[in-house]
Amino acid sequence: MGYLKFKKASLISALLVTAVVIILEIGIFYFFIELPLSDYAFLFIIEFFAIFLLTYLLLSLSFERFLVSRVRALYKSLIPTTSYTSSVGQTEDIDLLTSSLQKLNSDQNLEIELLKKEQDYRREFIGNLAHELKTPLFTVQGYVLTLLDGVTDKKMRKKYLKQASKGIDRLNYIVKDLDLITKFESGIARLDQQSFNIVATIENVFELLEIQASEKQIVLRFDKEYSAPIKVYADEERIQQVLTNLIVNSLKYGVIRGVTEVSIQFLKENKILIRIADNGEGIDEEHLPRLFERFYRVDKTRNRNQGGSGLGLAIVKHIIEAHEEKIFVESEAKVGSEFSFSLTLDQN
Repeated sequence: MGYLKFKKASLISALLVTAVVIILEIGIFYFFIELPLSDYAFLFIIEFFAIFLLTYLLLSLSFERFLVSRVRALYKSLIPTTSYTSSVGQTEDIDLLTSSLQKLNSDQNLEIELLKKEQDYRREFIGNLAHELKTPLFTVQGYVLTLLDGVTDKKMRKKYLKQASKGIDRLNYIVKDLDLITKFESGIARLDQQSFNIVATIENVFELLEIQASEKQIVLRFDKEYSAPIKVYADEERIQQVLTNLIVNSLKYGVIRGVTEVSIQFLKENKILIRIADNGEGIDEEHLPRLFERFYRVDKTRNRNQGGSGLGLAIVKHIIEAHEEKIFVESEAKVGSEFSFSLTLDQN
């Protein structure tokens, strides 16, 4: 049925060929055979339509085969590994190939858009990295140059050296955290998974951050008493790092006399959900999708004043995903935030 479709090129070519044939035949009848043309007028008309229809179909078939073969060659050059090209026959409808090429064009445009977004992300990441490194470097450089100029006061020298040391510590944090993320992304970092009591791990983090919490007048607590141990199967050191990063964040952006509360919720399929909730400053919804990006800061000035490498949440995400678990965040400005992640219970 595809060959009965109207094709202008085939129609014009068929008319020309038919006209030439009929004119030649009339000339032969008139000049060589010398037969009266009026006796054969009806025959010429029937013959004209028969030749025209046959010629049109043949030309249409030839054009279609030619176009299909050329499009197939183009299609194979664009997608040499596709299984579709092997199934295209010479009688395949050209519209199907057209729609396939349109889809290919759409896919290519989508890929180009993704590449542009990745390029923008890389550009932003490099800019952020340069800024993060520049700040502590300038700090260290400024204090060192001041000391080289000759500071005679011992107290001032000690103060400048301490400030320079803080800048170096900041650089160490950034380099170590970047190295850890790179190891996770490249698959070099290995998880030492074993059974451990997640309640005891959380209590240990509370103890480590007790002084920092008291300075901010923030209470660290469970939502209830967990008297029985809850055994999970994971890398305890990495999970403790996750808990530490999340709780430290809640302390940084918490309010005076605030609360950071940790709860453990049992889910289906041998899973639990660890929830870290606070009543701190909270985060606007527009920032939530990018919260786990490297160096992404909700408030760049305020966050840099708080210290850290700017990679804490990115590391948290990588560690949780390395365990093949999920991490979630809910937050509302001026109300508070809740970070939560899943873990697998130890069934042994």
